[in-house]
Amino acid sequence: MNFESGVFPLVMDKAFATNFVPAFISRKAAARTALVGLNQPTCVLLAECFRQFGIETVPISADAAERLRKEKFEACVLSLSDGAEAVMEAARSSPSNSRCIIYGVGGNAQVAMSFSKYGINAMFGEPLERPSALKLVRATRLLVLHEFRRYVRIPVMTEVSVVGDGRRISTSSIEISSGGMSVKTGEDFSIGTKVDVSFSLMTLPRVVLKGVVSWRKPKSLGVRFEPTDEARRKVKTWIDSYLEN
Repeated sequence: MNFESGVFPLVMDKAFATNFVPAFISRKAAARTALVGLNQPTCVLLAECFRQFGIETVPISADAAERLRKEKFEACVLSLSDGAEAVMEAARSSPSNSRCIIYGVGGNAQVAMSFSKYGINAMFGEPLERPSALKLVRATRLLVLHEFRRYVRIPVMTEVSVVGDGRRISTSSIEISSGGMSVKTGEDFSIGTKVDVSFSLMTLPRVVLKGVVSWRKPKSLGVRFEPTDEARRKVKTWIDSYLEN
């Protein structure tokens, strides 16, 4: 496989504190993250970031797809270049790794969306710098460590269609919960605008939900699903299954 190291702007909007939690620094490694096809400086930097939270990293340079089929990993970081699809397919089809947290490195939004069926959870930014990389690891560590009770939103990138205010836009998700979702967009939807959103999530076939714009920022907005929309149950079932596996 010919993996190249690359990065893509951080997809998570929320600002997170950079203070470390001593409990995570001193704890024994509780999870493993595969670093697939990354160069040595990138592996060293990411190893330092994950280690802050008691997460072990395992560099993999050969037979990555086969190892993801057979070995258990709580997370996987890989370049979105030649060979990435085979690795993600191996992970998602493996009983032990089907719900592992996938971090992408490299490419632009269009490249990332071409892999949306594999449920990429987050992207590292370019150039890869320790503060931003640590922020992303800190933001998603609870999923990697399986501490789900404290994590109510799932970071996942998938294509989303938003229809409302006489417009139809195609964008990508940032986070999703059973009550709503955040998406990337520069469109100026007013708070309170009624919208229909449609998307699919790996094992969840495309669903259409009614909602309302609940907040917005310059490059993102939040949609709160209508409480009476029956499709919310499908999303909740998928999230429950994702967290249980």
